[in-house]
This record gives sequence, structure tokens and C-alpha cells, in this order.
Amino acid sequence: MHLYLHVPFCARRCSYCDFAISVRREVPSAVFADTIVAEWRQGLGSPWWSDQGPIETIYWGGGTPSLLEPGAVGRILAAVRAERSISPTAEITLEANPEDVTSQRAASWVADGINRVSLGVQSFAPAVLEWMHRSHGPDRPAAAVATLRQAGIDNVSIDLIYAVPPALRRSWRDDLDRGLALEPRHISLYGLTVEAQTPLGRWVARGESIPAEEGPAADEYLEAHRTLTLAGYRHYEVSNAGKPGFESRHNQAYWRRASYLGLGPSAHSAVGRRRWWNVRDWEAYRRAVEIGNGVGGQESLADGQIRLEDRYLGLRTVGGVPASSLPVSVVDQWVSAGWARRDGSRVVLTVEGWLRLDALVSQVHEA
Repeated sequence: MHLYLHVPFCARRCSYCDFAISVRREVPSAVFADTIVAEWRQGLGSPWWSDQGPIETIYWGGGTPSLLEPGAVGRILAAVRAERSISPTAEITLEANPEDVTSQRAASWVADGINRVSLGVQSFAPAVLEWMHRSHGPDRPAAAVATLRQAGIDNVSIDLIYAVPPALRRSWRDDLDRGLALEPRHISLYGLTVEAQTPLGRWVARGESIPAEEGPAADEYLEAHRTLTLAGYRHYEVSNAGKPGFESRHNQAYWRRASYLGLGPSAHSAVGRRRWWNVRDWEAYRRAVEIGNGVGGQESLADGQIRLEDRYLGLRTVGGVPASSLPVSVVDQWVSAGWARRDGSRVVLTVEGWLRLDALVSQVHEA
């Protein structure tokens, strides 16, 4: 079993962000903890839950979980432990912004059981950070990593964003070099996408910002792959690379279609073919939990949807999919084009194939 907790609060909205967040000057940490604990307890009576084993991974995502006051994380985890077993080797990750990492907070996280931190670096270029509405400067990530290690958290991941508008004149090479200099155990790579209901979406609609073209964006992705591979990282999934043994266990559970429970506004849950998700807006979610149910929707996947999901998730990873699940003619075409390779009885996409993942999966779906 795996647990995801969505913390919606942010000090400001990043220019590219369309996540379910709530911008607050003061974060209602105590009210949030009360609400999450209430939702957790409401779900304990569900029939499916009784069949689950120990919790193997817990992931605090957002939003900005690092904005929670010290003690809120521990209180929620204590409520979880009181009702269900957490594996002694569980991976417990907390997303943090570099500017939030202090000695006091890091010590509190360690005391609460956090053993992995995902740091939202995104870039080291001052102009890019300002354009993204990020609150930290280019030197803050190094200080944050040092503070985390001093507190006892060595398993640190960093996020980097490629394919920013060329007008920003960012050096992707410099971002990669500075990221590697931090010696993180894990690096996540995200291509900048334009979502309509974001500041970036409005800038693009008005012609105030021109996105990176597909070719240069692909070049940056391939450069990152080469650079990280040479530095000893295993590029094990489309957007993720880790030192051996430090791959994200929580994310790998998603890609295996393992059971997971999501708590918090907009959080998703999955058990078998059943999917459900919570009310998106924080205040609406809080009120819904108060009256006994924060679920905003649900569905049951049909057999065809499950096959499509298995195929898509498998092709995202270095594990690939069984060759028998794909038409022979499609596999031959992909291998010939350099987009895939055969690995025994499985088909694994190459990094060039990952660049075409959506199109390739669509091709199989239509075949």
C-alpha cells in the first residue's frame, strides 16, 4: 500500500503551474492537519482497505508541503501509524522549496520520519527563476541541500525544468552542471508545458512569451540524458534519473499500478480497477470532509482502459512491456526507427522513443 498527501498551500503561484493550490500568506497548518486526519479516519472502514498490507511509501506533494508548520507533518503521520502499519523501511518523501529548508524544519522532518526530500530547484538562472515566479535565488539550493544533509537526510532529489522560452537565454548546460554539483541522489526532468489557465498560458495567448520549439526542447532532453548517464545516474523513467538504489519507490508504485490512497484536496486514489479523487478546491474539500466525505468523483476502469494504462505506464519505464502486448509490425517499425529495442520477451523504448511516447502509444491504440 502507498499513501499520497496533497498539501495545497503556496506562497505564490508559479507562472507555469495549473495544480490544485491555494495561495496563502499564512498557512492554516493546524486546520489542514485536522482535516487530513479526519479524512484518513473516514476511510478506515472501507472494505478494500482491510486487505492491504503495510504502507511501503508515503509522499507529501503539493503545493508546498515545506510550508507546513513543524509538528503538522508529525501529527498526521502519528494518526496514520496509530491505525495502520508503516514498513520500517518505508520511503517517506516530502516536497520542499529551497527557501523553506531551515535547520529547525529539517530536524522536525527527520524526527517525524521523513527520509527523502524532493527539492523544487527548477533552474539556477536568475532571469528564469524570476520569470517562473520562484521565490529562491540561484545559490539557495546548495544551502538547502547542505542543511538537509546536516540534519540526516541524504536522499535528496532535485527538479529541473527544460524547454524554457529561448528569449530567457538560459544555459541548460549550466543548469545541469550546477544541479550535478549538488550531488543529489535523484534528478527529475520536466519539460515546460503551456496550460491555458496559468500566467504562462495567458502570456503565450497574448504573444508576450514564445515557447521553445520542439526540436531545441528535444535536444535539451537528450543532452540531459547523456549528461546524467555519464555521471552515473540511471535514467529509469521518462522524467526521472537516480543513482542506483535511489530510484523513487513511490513513483514506481504508480507505474506498476499498485494500490495507493490519496488524502487532501484533488488527491487521487486507486485500488485495482477502481479510481476516485477528492474535491479540488481546498475550502470546498475541507467543508466536504467536515460533513463526512471529501470524494469529488470516481470511476471503474474497463478492461480496455486497463490494458491501455498498463501499456502507457510500462513504456514510460526501462522495464518496458511484454512484446506479446504489441502488434509485431508495430514493434518492428519502432525498432527499425531506433525508438525501441527488444529485451528478451519485452519491448523497451529508447530515449528517442520516450520523446514520442504519447504518439507511439496512440499508434498502438489505433492499430
